[in-house]
Amino acid sequence: MKQLIIANWKCNPKTKEEAEMLFDLVKKGLKDVTEAEIVICPPFVYLASLFGLALGAQNCFWEESGAYTGEISTPMIKDLGLEYVIVGHSERRKYFGESDETVNRKIRAVLKEGLTPILCVGETQQERDSGQAEEVLKRQITLAVEGVSADDLSKFALAYEPIWAIGTGNPCDQKEAGKMLLFIRKVLAEIYDSSVAENINILYGGSVNSKNSASYIKEAKFQGLLVGGASLKADEFVELVKSAA
Repeated sequence: MKQLIIANWKCNPKTKEEAEMLFDLVKKGLKDVTEAEIVICPPFVYLASLFGLALGAQNCFWEESGAYTGEISTPMIKDLGLEYVIVGHSERRKYFGESDETVNRKIRAVLKEGLTPILCVGETQQERDSGQAEEVLKRQITLAVEGVSADDLSKFALAYEPIWAIGTGNPCDQKEAGKMLLFIRKVLAEIYDSSVAENINILYGGSVNSKNSASYIKEAKFQGLLVGGASLKADEFVELVKSAA
């Protein structure tokens, strides 16, 4: 199973010229890397002008079309030739009010178009401190995959992103992250079965950089990474990928 390393550019960079420059530097730096699938998820406005690496969307809407000002549907995403869609990122949940129910609707829309959802789950610092981390993950996963068949689940990737680690420079300890990975597989095995749970890519995200990326793959046994801030610096992201791969 190839590693899956996803760059989430979020609301960056500010111009098309900067986006194309960053993309080209990353593409050039990773041209000889074959051990991992590299996916770049830029803002929607840049997707049509980037070529040469796999691309993904940072979000989607659950309806195919209609009077939904500002939304981007999964058929539109598929028409651009994309394969991946990030769903349920904590920033979408926090700033835009996404619920477990809307995450589930988006996942089903993504699967309907034959695209690959990257489902994000993770707990806040308060939830972790109060001993609720596993309860939160179980709820997020269970509700996100409601109505999703085992066959469709095999097309997933799932990213464990502890919210307290995202953009803070305080990544989750590899040993603890590994425990959460095992718990996620346990939840999936309870919903489906152990063979299904073992055959889904589970990624780590949250203050990943070139110095710690390898440890999440080699020590914690994640199958890939979801990278935020470090993906906006070409040299750092290239080094991160090469270290992990």
